[in-house]
Order: sequence, then structure tokens, then C-alpha cells
Amino acid sequence: MLDINEIQKILPHRYPFLLVDRIENFNENKITGLKNVTVNESYFQGHFPGYPVMPGVLILEAMAQVGAVWILSKEEYKGKIALFAGLDNVRFRRQVVPGDQLRIEVEVIKLRRSIGKASAKAFVGDDVAAEADLMFAIAD
Repeated sequence: MLDINEIQKILPHRYPFLLVDRIENFNENKITGLKNVTVNESYFQGHFPGYPVMPGVLILEAMAQVGAVWILSKEEYKGKIALFAGLDNVRFRRQVVPGDQLRIEVEVIKLRRSIGKASAKAFVGDDVAAEADLMFAIAD
């Protein structure tokens, strides 16, 4: 398990764009992270007033950041950054609102040198909130 201090040693992201609060576990090709969604998130001021919903693009970013923790914790990728290279099969299944906790599961399917692909799902409780196939590139 990694807490926020350990995550910040791996990811270059910082407030307000760090969207991972904790890593629960990871093994040779899978990682699970948590994002606690609170009404204090700045994007809720405009998305939407009176009806706060976490933007789908930020759910995707949270998925990517969890996957990036897995990749960037590997010795050969330490100190680098992971960039989106593409998204496929994106589906939003449920709204994410203040008070929800996103449990994000990412499985790395392929990683060759600096290019890779992962399958990600974000859950609220037992419900799938979003899922996507993520393509990424590792850069200096």
C-alpha cells in the first residue's frame, strides 16, 4: 500500500491535478488505487452548479495516474513521465458525485520500451463507473 507521500515520490502531478489518494495494492501487471471525491474539488464549482458531477475526462485522468504509478515505480522508468497516446472503448456507466470513492483497477496488457497499453475500470462500490483501454508513452 502507498500513501499520498509515497505516490508524490513517483508521480510528477500536484494539486489541483493529482487525482490519486492511495494505492491499495499492485503486483506484476495490476494495480488498484483510490480517489476520494469531495465537494471541495474545484471543478465542482462549474460542473455543474447545483448538480455536482465529476467530469468524465478527470475520471479517465485518475485511471491514467493509477496506471502511471505502476509504470513509473519500475526502476527503468523512475523520474520519467507517462503521457496519453490514445483511448479506446471508453464507457461511462455511472455518475461520480461528491462523497463517492473511486476504486480504480488498472491492468497493464502490453509494455514495450516506451509504449504500452492498459485496461482500466473505475468503480463506486460494486458499480462500474467508467472503463477504458489506455495507450501511453513514457517520456523523459
